[in-house]
Amino acid sequence: MAAAAKKGAKAKGPQRGAYFKVEGATVTTTKKYCPRCGPGVMMADHKDRATCGKCGYTEFRK
Repeated sequence: MAAAAKKGAKAKGPQRGAYFKVEGATVTTTKKYCPRCGPGVMMADHKDRATCGKCGYTEFRK
């Protein structure tokens, strides 16, 4: 068999620090947690909705 061709470098997503905001001694999240999955699973922000990547829960915006 022929050797597989090398693939390009994989694109990196945003760093975890981008999801949190530090204000003095308090830390807050910039994204909303999923109400089904609970704390620790953040929802993705889209133009017209917020979606959980784990369970598929979706909240539509007006």
